[in-house]
Amino acid sequence: MSFDLSRRRAIRTLGVGLLTPYLITFHRQGSARMVDAPAGPRRDGGRDVFSLSIMSGDPSATGVVLWTRIDPVWYQAGTTLRFQVSDEQSFNSLVLEGEIPASAIGPASDYTARVDLDGQLQSARRYYYRFIYRDVASPIGRCRTAPASGMSVNRLSLALLSCQDYANGYYGAFRHLAQRDDVDFVLHLGDFIYEYATDPHAQSLPFADRQILLPSGGSVALSLDDYRHLYRTYRRDPDLQACLEQHTFIVIWDDHETANDCYWDYDRDTLGAPDHPYTLDATYGNDPSLLRQLKRDAQQAWLEYVPARVEVNHNASHPWEHLSIYRRIRLGDLADLFLTDERSYRSPHPCGEGNLFERLLPVGCQDYRASDQTMLGHKQRDWLIDGMTSSSAQWKLWGNQVCFMELALPRDGRRIPLNVDAWDGFMAERRYLSDAFWQTGVENLCILTGDFHSYAAGYIKRNYQANSNLDRQNVIGTEFLTTSITSANVLDGLAGALDRDPATPDKNVPIGNRLFGVNNPHLEFFDSAQHGYSVLDLATNACEWSAYAVDKNSRVEDPQARLFRRFRRESGSMRLIDNRLAVWV
Repeated sequence: MSFDLSRRRAIRTLGVGLLTPYLITFHRQGSARMVDAPAGPRRDGGRDVFSLSIMSGDPSATGVVLWTRIDPVWYQAGTTLRFQVSDEQSFNSLVLEGEIPASAIGPASDYTARVDLDGQLQSARRYYYRFIYRDVASPIGRCRTAPASGMSVNRLSLALLSCQDYANGYYGAFRHLAQRDDVDFVLHLGDFIYEYATDPHAQSLPFADRQILLPSGGSVALSLDDYRHLYRTYRRDPDLQACLEQHTFIVIWDDHETANDCYWDYDRDTLGAPDHPYTLDATYGNDPSLLRQLKRDAQQAWLEYVPARVEVNHNASHPWEHLSIYRRIRLGDLADLFLTDERSYRSPHPCGEGNLFERLLPVGCQDYRASDQTMLGHKQRDWLIDGMTSSSAQWKLWGNQVCFMELALPRDGRRIPLNVDAWDGFMAERRYLSDAFWQTGVENLCILTGDFHSYAAGYIKRNYQANSNLDRQNVIGTEFLTTSITSANVLDGLAGALDRDPATPDKNVPIGNRLFGVNNPHLEFFDSAQHGYSVLDLATNACEWSAYAVDKNSRVEDPQARLFRRFRRESGSMRLIDNRLAVWV
């Protein structure tokens, strides 16, 4: 066995000033290195030193991004952090070992550390990893690399998650997902944290043990300290930690990582945050510099707590130049996954910011049809079109935050969009994208969406006024919405009136379909009575989307999930085949 001396002697700085520099102290060449006593940890206490546990993210064909945080009580200036990767959970042998220099860990990054192992591991493989600090080992994590671009892949499974308001329930869905061995990667579609400490309008039930007090004393995040506190609070949850330890995550943000219904105020070149105190409270004067800094603070906290392979320039002052998170993840020849950022470049809401009802059912306004309304910004929009149209993968997946399909209700002979914070507020750009995908022959398009705290399955159309779901000149793909982990959904407030039993989700499906499906014939299924997660199983000949309901109202060691709806779509076909289910798993 030999060692790669060039790797041992060189510190490799990864990304664009983003990820922690590290020193490779061992890299496999041919066979694994057997671990001797000094190489392993010599003391217990991993849950204390690594109080927020560990996480892996953004799989590439030859690596993942590993993350951890040293608890400040255990932090010791001048002490390096080691990481180890093994083929086996026992760590009897290593395939990779390295050190993160002490200078890269400390209060400047809130004691977080992460390393990008791209280029160090083999494709389509499961590995185990751990960190060691002051001779104490972290919990052992499990990660997976992506299949190489062009590699023949027969099957792949993605779990889909979104919207996990900590103060609004327990994370049984994470605990259940942690116990699954049949999921390759987890795609989190946003709202990993919520910027507020408490909001009675958005929280359906009181959970006394889940309340949050922000360092600023405010009701919503006002500073970097507040955002960091929120991430630390969420990441202390043992059910979330269990899931992060067992799966490699792919994470994109939505609005609540920054501020509710946020956008970019192009006129003032600053963050638009319609419900935030910096906008509404006269004390702050709607100061654009405060709002711009709020965006930067939210970006910084996300960078510290989410392991993702993104572009960053720490020296830039403008948020757009500081961080770009839209990206593409290739999964062999089976799928290309495109992740978009739908909060940093979008225009203000088309019908005003005066109150919530100007963003929901905007009666008397038609500005949502305006050609200058943008969700993505031109640069990101063109990147998405170019990537989709040039992809040779069997399935083209779009990790999208807000509902792309039209959701409208009738009024006075017209169709009024239900929510112009979603793509219904950006109709011209939606049509532009749909036409581009159709004209260039993008096949097997699946849009994967969170945000709406509901399950839904339906057809993406160029023209939603045409009722047929079989017209290949109009229907270009399918969209699957996954519900929230805990965040209040549309029917939470009506639960008492509906006399619903969370164990029988199918009781409520007709209600969701009556409210939305009748007026939106492109919807095959809609349910806003459940919480949980969904799974997209991809194969060369078909994909299947499965919806799981998990109770958020109690914490149990072994939560149950109910697989209550599944849709299948054959490759090359647009038709969604409904397989009704009611199975406990």
